[in-house]
Amino acid sequence: MTTQYSIDAPLKIGTRGSPLALAQAHETRARLMAAHNLPEAAFTIEVIQTTGDAVQDRPLSEIGGKGLFTKEIEQALLDRRIDIAVHSMKDVATVLPDGLVIDCTLPREDVRDAFISPKYKAIEDLPKGAVIGTSSLRRRAQLLSMRPDLKLVEFRGNVQTRLKKLDDGVAVATFLACAGLQRLGNFDIANPVSTYVMLPACAQGAIGIERRKDDEAAALLLMAIHHAATFTRISCERAFLKELDGSCRTPIGGLAELDGNNLRFLGEIIRPDGSEVYSDIWRGQAKDAVEIGAAAGRDLRARGGEGFFA
Repeated sequence: MTTQYSIDAPLKIGTRGSPLALAQAHETRARLMAAHNLPEAAFTIEVIQTTGDAVQDRPLSEIGGKGLFTKEIEQALLDRRIDIAVHSMKDVATVLPDGLVIDCTLPREDVRDAFISPKYKAIEDLPKGAVIGTSSLRRRAQLLSMRPDLKLVEFRGNVQTRLKKLDDGVAVATFLACAGLQRLGNFDIANPVSTYVMLPACAQGAIGIERRKDDEAAALLLMAIHHAATFTRISCERAFLKELDGSCRTPIGGLAELDGNNLRFLGEIIRPDGSEVYSDIWRGQAKDAVEIGAAAGRDLRARGGEGFFA
């Protein structure tokens, strides 16, 4: 394929610097190389530090909502310092900055949460009052709704940091995304949790690639690696999230599943203390994915009432 990108003018891929973010950027580069028969030298990977990475001593909910892991990368895109940006879609705000678009998603990985513990195999094995580490308000609320006896402590950091905290005895168990562990080659430590026990975060396990709307060369390159089924599913989930004003400060779970042209969406909202949960299943045609997600969001918002997430 002829594009403006070559060894002499490589495509600059923007990413966070964590091992998982770099693995996702490398996967994107490998797919582009294979799709277009391009050498590795036709790409450069640019590491950009984000607010979410820089501030490690406070919960995400205190320093802002979605966008903590994307804002600086998006600014680099707008400033033309990079050409595309690789994101974990669960970190991406539901409204993108003017001039940017995400119309390319890679095939989705395992959507489940993984229970990680050196001592126990599952949530039900945890003794009363056990200390669990998690920085996710969703996981915290889900756990409290199941096991109000558990003691939950803040657990920020990348996968390696959190595993070290477990080793150091800060907590007896934590949760990570199965997708991240698979991409890092650490899946052997995972005890996957059924989505019927813990509904995942909207867009969990999906990688999205952002570009400038006016960059037709990048659009052509990315079209060849786009996975349409993943895009349909996360479009439904993100529409649900948008309707609920979902951010890192709101406990929300959502999962869209496809069966041919049929879509099934599971959504839930949980009070932060786990005391109240509203969930349901919505069905429709895959072509109506956004409408299904938005309708589900409106439905649960009405059921929860004003101040549900307070």
